[in-house]
Amino acid sequence: MANLAVGIILAVLAPLIITANVLVAIALLRLIWKTGYKGHYFVLNLAAADAMVGLSVIGLIRNEFFEHFHPPQILCVLRMAFVTTSSAASILSLTLVACYRHLAIRKPFQYYQLVTGTRVGLHLVCLWLLAGIIGFLPLLIPGFQKFSLEEKCSFFGVFHLSYMLMVSCMGFFPVLFLFIYLYCDMLKIASVHVQQIREVERAGLARGTTSDMKAMRTVAMLVGCFVLSWLPFFIAGIVKTLCTECFPYRVLESYLWMLGLCNSLLNPLLYSYWQKDVRRELSQLAAAVKRKALRLGKGCCFPSRGTKSVPTVSCLQLQD
Repeated sequence: MANLAVGIILAVLAPLIITANVLVAIALLRLIWKTGYKGHYFVLNLAAADAMVGLSVIGLIRNEFFEHFHPPQILCVLRMAFVTTSSAASILSLTLVACYRHLAIRKPFQYYQLVTGTRVGLHLVCLWLLAGIIGFLPLLIPGFQKFSLEEKCSFFGVFHLSYMLMVSCMGFFPVLFLFIYLYCDMLKIASVHVQQIREVERAGLARGTTSDMKAMRTVAMLVGCFVLSWLPFFIAGIVKTLCTECFPYRVLESYLWMLGLCNSLLNPLLYSYWQKDVRRELSQLAAAVKRKALRLGKGCCFPSRGTKSVPTVSCLQLQD
């Protein structure tokens, strides 16, 4: 029964994650096309990584509905490697967003000179390479794998607790401490220099700095939700590593793991809610889809009577 409940939750969660992130990605692509603002690429990358989380979870739903289904070891390892890679890419994307917001606050006058297309592309490539190394490390180091046909296809079913400890100590907690440092420093800078920045903006010398200041709130919410979503999973994983009998596997590998997955759904919802330009693009996209649907619905024709055909006339033509 517990497996069935987890399977149902995952079956609902995965399509929601994919849909929400695809919509935000479309809105961001429209914004990039209109404004050319390179900072949107990092949030677009975050949406792509979160959508990949949803796609990778779909392959695990069957394991929950069919308790005695055990796929081949290599297939299970690859599935969990893809889940781990996409989750790591999501976390690293949040880190890049925070770093570039910090750069916008600390060096507002040089920001547009420093954030070049080449630099953005290089950082994104390095991000996915690092996420891939983290996710596929058990394939590179077989000692991180469990070779058991009795375990179901799950993170702790195919990976040793030592891998969890390594990911926590070398990945999650350094990122967490970096977030804390960045936002403490941003708040300190903002409290001292906000008046000067506003005066420079009025002179037209630092266009867009105010929007960067306002975007701090959005990124802070994203980081806060990331911490609340993933921190219980990583803390419980470390406790489980140090004391295998102190924490049940089921809570860790199902419920706390699903809480972490919810972060990939919260990211697009929060960003579309707090960012006015993204919200506006989504509204325009919805309005365009609605107009197209109404235009198709208004299309009409008159059926032929007897042997004489009546020409097709659209409703728009009748209105003209």
